Amino acid sequence: MPAPTAEDTVRRATAAFNAGKPDEARKLCEQGLVRWRGDPMLSHLLAAVLFSQSEIQSARGHIETSLTNRPGNAAAYLLAARIARAADDFDGALAHLDRAIAIAPQREAFLEKARTLDQAGLKPQAREAWRAIAKVIPEHQEAASRLGRLAWEDGDHTSAVALLERAVALDAPASVWFDLGLARQDLRDPNGAAAAYRKACDIKPDHAEAALNLGVVLQELGDLDGAMAAYARAYRLRPSTFGTIAMALTSAPHGRLWLDQEALRRSLLGG
Repeated sequence: MPAPTAEDTVRRATAAFNAGKPDEARKLCEQGLVRWRGDPMLSHLLAAVLFSQSEIQSARGHIETSLTNRPGNAAAYLLAARIARAADDFDGALAHLDRAIAIAPQREAFLEKARTLDQAGLKPQAREAWRAIAKVIPEHQEAASRLGRLAWEDGDHTSAVALLERAVALDAPASVWFDLGLARQDLRDPNGAAAAYRKACDIKPDHAEAALNLGVVLQELGDLDGAMAAYARAYRLRPSTFGTIAMALTSAPHGRLWLDQEALRRSLLGG
């Protein structure tokens, strides 16, 4: 029977990882690297396994070994970029992405670059990167949602609503519905904002900010019972919202006067 090769070990480890057995995949990679020290495929795979287990620094070491021993691998540069971004090394991540794009200009690398620019707080560059993706893929949900958020941050609430409504046309996470609520609220559309905040709460029941903002817009609409229910939900999820709730209830045109803060706390808790 022929001795196993590094490629055989990679196949076995990949099968284990894909079967939901990361510890087995890790063990196979580590054993393989004892025998085939520095093997780029095993190093790449072990880096991916470690990254999936949030062992960022160890993953980084192994992907660098893979790149050193097999430069020119676009997939390895892409993984290296993701690992660097997780370590908040945005310059390193962008350098890896530029190499990946130069080797193989694929969609995922451009998406990762837009995400990295976004996370690094480089708003003008991130905006252009997301616009380029949206131009090529008009229906791209993530591009629309990020462009919508950036437009809202810039104070362009009309554009933000249009982009975010496009993003939520498909299944969207709670964060996108929450951003839509913010944009609609700033456009003085409390009914639309309430609908968006409710959707965010439905998708993510522990979304305290959405519950809090839902209370604010319901109060603005004169629905004090609905507002109190939303405030109660926000307070139970995050007690630190109490000050904001108390201020909203006593300062808005449609509010209630609470002279006793403990009574308000009891009310929010259903007491």
